[in-house]
Amino acid sequence: MANHSRRDFIRHSLLGLAALPLGAGILSKTAFAQELPLLDPESDQAKALNYVEVAGDASDNPAYAEGEHCANCMFYQADTQGCQLFPQNSVKPEGWCQSWTAKA
Repeated sequence: MANHSRRDFIRHSLLGLAALPLGAGILSKTAFAQELPLLDPESDQAKALNYVEVAGDASDNPAYAEGEHCANCMFYQADTQGCQLFPQNSVKPEGWCQSWTAKA
């Protein structure tokens, strides 16, 4: 039978505990990632923010400026194609809404 000391047990336990956040972080981004359904431009929330799937379609909106689209907005999350303004949905990178704000 192996002779395991209390000191070895505590050292291994602490190393294991220190590795837990790292493992949880990796799992949360891969194993628990879920695909968000694409935002319907006809939904009430999309209409409230004048969301369009192609930014050029918003050229008649006074808040729109050439070159603005979801992919260069501060609310856009490239890894999930999600938007903080539409948390239950993904948006098209070439889309636009009137809450567009330049990335810092």
